[in-house]
Amino acid sequence: MVLTIETTDYLFENSVELADFSEPTQELTFAERRTIVDQALILLDNVYVHMPLKKSMYAINPVQRLKILRRQLKNLSQREFHNEIIQIFKELRDLHTNYILPAPYNQCTAFLPFLMEEFYDGENKRHYIVTKLAEGFHHDTFIPGVEITDWNGIPIDQAVAINADREAGSNKAARHVRGLDAMTVRPMAMSLPPAEQWVIVGYNSNSQNNKIQLSWQVNQFSSFNEIFASAATGEFATANGLDLNMELTNTARKELFASNVGNLSKEAAELRAEIPQPNHEAEDFFTSNSRYPNTFQFRSIDTPHGQVGYLRIRTFSNPEPNAFVNEVIRIVNLLPKEGLIIDVRGNGGGIIINGERLLQLFSSSRIEAERLHFINNEVTLAIANADALNGFAKQWVNSIDLSTITGSVYSQGFPIESPDLTNSIGPQYNGNTVLVTDARCYSTTDIFAAGFQDNKIGKILGVDDNTGAGGANVFTHDLLRVILPGPDSLFKELPNGASMRVAVRQTTRVGDKAGLPLEDLGIQPDAIHRMTRDDLLYGNRDLISAAATLLFQSPVTHDR
Repeated sequence: MVLTIETTDYLFENSVELADFSEPTQELTFAERRTIVDQALILLDNVYVHMPLKKSMYAINPVQRLKILRRQLKNLSQREFHNEIIQIFKELRDLHTNYILPAPYNQCTAFLPFLMEEFYDGENKRHYIVTKLAEGFHHDTFIPGVEITDWNGIPIDQAVAINADREAGSNKAARHVRGLDAMTVRPMAMSLPPAEQWVIVGYNSNSQNNKIQLSWQVNQFSSFNEIFASAATGEFATANGLDLNMELTNTARKELFASNVGNLSKEAAELRAEIPQPNHEAEDFFTSNSRYPNTFQFRSIDTPHGQVGYLRIRTFSNPEPNAFVNEVIRIVNLLPKEGLIIDVRGNGGGIIINGERLLQLFSSSRIEAERLHFINNEVTLAIANADALNGFAKQWVNSIDLSTITGSVYSQGFPIESPDLTNSIGPQYNGNTVLVTDARCYSTTDIFAAGFQDNKIGKILGVDDNTGAGGANVFTHDLLRVILPGPDSLFKELPNGASMRVAVRQTTRVGDKAGLPLEDLGIQPDAIHRMTRDDLLYGNRDLISAAATLLFQSPVTHDR
């Protein structure tokens, strides 16, 4: 039986159906296309830090592809041009290094009105179920908990695999989860709209096989402007480590599926206005509330081993470092002292300093931060020498300059900030800690997980085999224009709101794995827990149980 939702039956607030989405009618001129290609060539050939690694691992030559594209500009439609640029960047398998489409794409997200997630059964077989519906969407049988069996007639696991091949994840686990995410939510800043206007989803409900036809919708989320601005030229733009597509996806999901966002924001604003150290009577109220609810959620959890704390960190982008660390200190002082589960699943990163400074709170030893390296050439030497932004990279200048003699591909590695700042507060939590990761963890979150492991703070429990493996500091094209300004700058203004991002400084590890790159390798957890159906439908209860078990297996190494 085929169940069909008519196009008038459901439309998310302020959305339009993909069929009615107005794509730009004004084509980019030949000169504008040429500018985009030329600037991409400059970024990848002169600034992109992972180019030697990517050429070796994936046998690619994006610079040559761009040169060929430059000769074909007059023969391509606008969609063909954008598709080719997107594919050249995606073959790098680097979620830091992107071509961001011009308006109106860069403010829009295509979506279906449900969230699909995966779990594993007792035989380690993967299944996909509906876990959330967009606010206002109702159906008698297509409800949370039903299992999805096929997608436009393709078995669902195969359909996800096909979609994963279109994504830029740098390892198998990362590509898979991003392929899964893009089945229902696709920010169009880095990918054109879906080719199909609707999908037919096969699902099983009460042992009955059903099909439902759902139209792709397009929405423009106002919060995207703030995300782009912060990532491009904010105060900590040179310390940025962010999977922008993950950040946009998470923001869209929050708008679509989190009905209490407004109330949380109001409560958080009131909480931030309170005295920084609330009295004891107020603490019970605060234990389930954060001053930054889009960043932190926390609670106490009863386990067979005793009561433990649970802290979810959803982004490292907000707030700025001092407020970020102070809020974590406030939270851990409200939680049980016997053990703490820190959950960073789905965290696409943010301000690298936020992740690096956080580590000291959970270690009685001095933290050694991961190292950052430029690729050596005249352009990166100019960037490091620049006086803009308080001369943020002066300590790299000497080694880049000497590379003309030494022949080194990469500069010396230095931490992103002074070790004294990274260790300026010291330990604030003396219990055991366990870190929970997945393949969506990227960039700053990769760096945080690496530091957690390299500094032997605690065990890592992964729901996937690797983290997302984003080992770099990322700059926007706009930021490079600020660093090297003027009419003679290599970096020219891009047309019609188009933009680019590029991995500028590579991250390498310290401790037992000193010198290994984070890019493409990621962090391998100490133990694996495959998500169960009960995890998806009942608040991660099996995952938390597994984390608590690992927590109490770990010896306490901190001073008490």
